[in-house]
Amino acid sequence: MDRPILPFYDDNAEVYASRSRKFPAERLLAFAARVAPGGTILELGCGAGEDSEWLMANGFNVIPTDGSAAMAVQAERRLGLPVRVLRFDEIAEVNAYDGVWASACLLHVPRADLCGVLARILLAMRPGGIFYASYKAGEAEGSDRFGRYYNRPSPEWLSSAYRDAGWRAPSIESTTGGGYDDEPTEWLHVTALS
Repeated sequence: MDRPILPFYDDNAEVYASRSRKFPAERLLAFAARVAPGGTILELGCGAGEDSEWLMANGFNVIPTDGSAAMAVQAERRLGLPVRVLRFDEIAEVNAYDGVWASACLLHVPRADLCGVLARILLAMRPGGIFYASYKAGEAEGSDRFGRYYNRPSPEWLSSAYRDAGWRAPSIESTTGGGYDDEPTEWLHVTALS
């Protein structure tokens, strides 16, 4: 499912990890405020580990993961602990997490597979858990100039996918920004409750 995107991150892990990135402080603060103190958080697509590092420093039990083995190595260097190599279709835990943080990673899941991945994440959550994910908005799936696939959903399509997967009260906020490709981007920030 998410294999076509992995060669880019495997081949560019060191450059990608050292890039200048706007830290999502506001989003992380809002997310962390909804997780019980000391709660267990699964981070999907942790990249170089900056967000996991912040969550750990704020007292959470964080399980950092990335689908790319090379990116997991970069995160391990930052965090000083093992980072699990985990593809989204391999999530198998049940009732294990108080929160799931998935910043700018599920946007690589093909639309046809996204509902199944969202259902797996829901099964992995404890009741009342909080889930955050961000996506590049659009109307059509496709690749960027680096060959990375994006699902580019509309807010309506994304809301329907979350509801179809069983999530309660998905909330979607739109912002403008950029990314690794330096292209102007409309971002969709989704929070949902298990």
